[in-house]
Amino acid sequence: MTDYGSSRPSANPSTSFPGRAELPLDTVTWGPDLPGDDSLKLLTAPKGKKILQLGVGLGHNAVSLALAGAHVIAVDHDIARIDAARQLAEVNEVKVELHHGDLADLAFVRADQIDLALSVYALARADDLDRVLRQVNRVLRTGGSFSVSLPHPAWLMLDHDPMNSPRLARRYGEDMPQDLDGIEIYSRSVAELFTSFMRANFRVDALVEPEARSGRAIVPSTVIIRGRKDGV
Repeated sequence: MTDYGSSRPSANPSTSFPGRAELPLDTVTWGPDLPGDDSLKLLTAPKGKKILQLGVGLGHNAVSLALAGAHVIAVDHDIARIDAARQLAEVNEVKVELHHGDLADLAFVRADQIDLALSVYALARADDLDRVLRQVNRVLRTGGSFSVSLPHPAWLMLDHDPMNSPRLARRYGEDMPQDLDGIEIYSRSVAELFTSFMRANFRVDALVEPEARSGRAIVPSTVIIRGRKDGV
């Protein structure tokens, strides 16, 4: 299990985000050193919406959405992260409905009840992405969207040694999980992500490779894909 309370720097920030990051509470953050959703605009106005979040980090995005007037349901398999999110919600005097469990185990949510869903980096650790996508599609209302950010597969090809320049170390979209900073990460190509969304009956309507605000990365660190549940 990763120590998400540690301040130890990561050689690859994609593996430690968002659990070790200090994040704002006035916008949803999609990845390390990226513009917030106030700039990327992948989520529609959250006020009054029922929003499902898979993976909570330390709770910043869930609390941000709750502060904006959303009813937030958040799921995480790590009890320490659930506790951290609960504490952050209490400090900011908002309610977040928190569930400890597998990200694909959404039996507690009835079908067609969720307006929007999102996951920030958590699904990089999901070995069965298709199962997660099917479950999210089931609970979304028609017209609802699921926005997912992940470490970019091109970024995961590189060895990010803080003492040296990045070097090519792995194949693109390598199908075996990688152990990075003690976290098992699945590197899926952009085509594989697109296909998984389509198999789960999502219509992909956004695919974003945002540039880091520092502008120093040689490849994008993050890929964001949004799928929409259309009527049959």
